[in-house]
Amino acid sequence: MKICAIICEYNPFHNGHLYHIREAKRLSGADCVLCLMSGNFVQRGEGAILGKYARAKHAVLAGADIVIELPTVYATSNAEIFATGAVQMLSSIPSVDYLCFGAENADSAAFLHAATLLNNEPKEVSLQIKKLTDEGLSFAKARAEAWKNLLPRNLLNSPNNILGIEYTRAILKWNANISILPIPRLGNGYNSDTLNEDYASASAIRKAVSENVSVDNYIPEYVLKDLTTANNNTLESLEKYALIANTAEQIAKVCDCTEGLENAFKKAAIQNGTLAEQLTSARYTSSRIRRIALQNLLRIEENFIRTCLRSKLYLRVLAVRKDRKDVLSELSNAELPLLLRANDENALTETAKSCLEKDNFAEKIYTIAYNFHEKEKNIFYDV
Repeated sequence: MKICAIICEYNPFHNGHLYHIREAKRLSGADCVLCLMSGNFVQRGEGAILGKYARAKHAVLAGADIVIELPTVYATSNAEIFATGAVQMLSSIPSVDYLCFGAENADSAAFLHAATLLNNEPKEVSLQIKKLTDEGLSFAKARAEAWKNLLPRNLLNSPNNILGIEYTRAILKWNANISILPIPRLGNGYNSDTLNEDYASASAIRKAVSENVSVDNYIPEYVLKDLTTANNNTLESLEKYALIANTAEQIAKVCDCTEGLENAFKKAAIQNGTLAEQLTSARYTSSRIRRIALQNLLRIEENFIRTCLRSKLYLRVLAVRKDRKDVLSELSNAELPLLLRANDENALTETAKSCLEKDNFAEKIYTIAYNFHEKEKNIFYDV
């Protein structure tokens, strides 16, 4: 069996994602499209607009054959860890031949060239990045500036390109036998919050939903049926409570909480205004601030993430087509255990067991923060 993988969030699933799945099938010629999808929390450090089972169902109804959960420890981390964890999981499945992703620059050769250079970063570039971050730039901007004369600038400036680069770097680092398949992104940019294109971004759709603006033209009907404005969002309050309850030393153990940021978080937790409003700066992006606050709440420390990256975890199924039992048989040959039913989880031990406990804890926090209860957790769907 030949599998084409897609690493995704589907927050929410929209017409651009539908196009992506169809193009992944067409260009790869694969027998199966496997989506590795973030759970209830996403890489921006926020809760998803819908629960993971609903979003996984939408992917299968759109043409994916199976959806696997990307563990919370990876899904809520920076781009490098997000990509590395995802690629490691995919590389455990021998039949995954392709990784297909949307990009502003859909040139495979450019991604491979850039990833090779970044994996062997010259000392002078490293020193320049340090100099620029010391002067107050965020790491992402400092890296893009330091590499600007060596790489096409948009490769390190555009969100989808950045993730594509990190996927490719991870494939090369782990010597994974996976070919990259970048597809041109259609419509608005990743961070655009307007609905003025045929293919609107997930950011624009979330904003429109929150403002009760119609998004009928931008998402499939089966998504529209499930889509509601997240109610009673108390995530920020829970995060502030966790910052107050934890010591500065505990907060400092969270990934990317460096340079005394833990003290700034402790102070911000008892002030008016959101954490992102108070702490975002040229050096610290709002996404970084939100991720730190979220991982502190979810009790995810950097050392544990690093341990997960060195360990064999699991493939937890969120949704699958009823007529694709052959895919489940194929995944049972993977290096990681396949979690299809609750009883399968009982066989996990050590790091894998602890990682799954983080997923389950995150699901409970999501339910509290957004007052969202999955209507169903059925994972088999007729299509």
